[in-house]
Amino acid sequence: MQFCSVGSGSKGNGTLIQKGKTCILIDNGFTLKEFENRLAQKGLTPLNLSAILITHEHSDHIKGVGPLARKYRIPVYCSHGTAQHEGLGSIPSLQIFDSHSDLTIGELSVTPVVVPHDAREPTQFVVSSGEFKVGILTDLGSLTPHIVETYQECHGLLIETNHDVAMLRKGPYPPKLKVRVEGNLGHLNNEQAYDFLMRIKQTQLQYVVATHISEQNNQKDLAIQSIVRALNCDPEFVIMASQEAGFEWCELTHKSQVVA
Repeated sequence: MQFCSVGSGSKGNGTLIQKGKTCILIDNGFTLKEFENRLAQKGLTPLNLSAILITHEHSDHIKGVGPLARKYRIPVYCSHGTAQHEGLGSIPSLQIFDSHSDLTIGELSVTPVVVPHDAREPTQFVVSSGEFKVGILTDLGSLTPHIVETYQECHGLLIETNHDVAMLRKGPYPPKLKVRVEGNLGHLNNEQAYDFLMRIKQTQLQYVVATHISEQNNQKDLAIQSIVRALNCDPEFVIMASQEAGFEWCELTHKSQVVA
């Protein structure tokens, strides 16, 4: 089982998880041409995609889903609330899932996780091959007991480190946007990511990725430090997902975890 990203940030997001011949794409906030180019850099074409899953309807996650699904006839999975988004357009095969029930796509089992975010019915996902487990947790403003429980014992984890609170408050955003980002339905800050990592079992972790970092309201070293403090690991083990290229394939194997 392996996973990577084609881009992470406010200008577009897309995460790939692959097991055998099954490859799912979680979100696509890029134009069709841009996504095709980014996917090629990961050694794949859209014909390799088994399904597209959508976390929520914000444009940096959903903008490219419709054109991609229509051109390549790829099934799309989303919550009932997300499916109401008019910008999604006509989808050849739209599968609406129950946000509280697992679903199976090829060789992968997917657990939707309801999260607090300012969208219609936002979910994040925990994806399992039966042997390994990858958790994706971005675009939420606060943590719930259900979230903490569901993300226990992941082998790979993508965690949002969107902003540093002090930088956000002093930064260039207008007051209304600052309130939105920092609110309970906004985005996780560095300290919230630290708190989350301290509340989950870390013994299985092989890869930890800092994602969805704000270009104006955070610094990479601050985001990495929050994860290093929580995991007691070397900074080199923390992967930083970038807007430009995401991050490269991470393969899960029966090796020692990164946590000291």
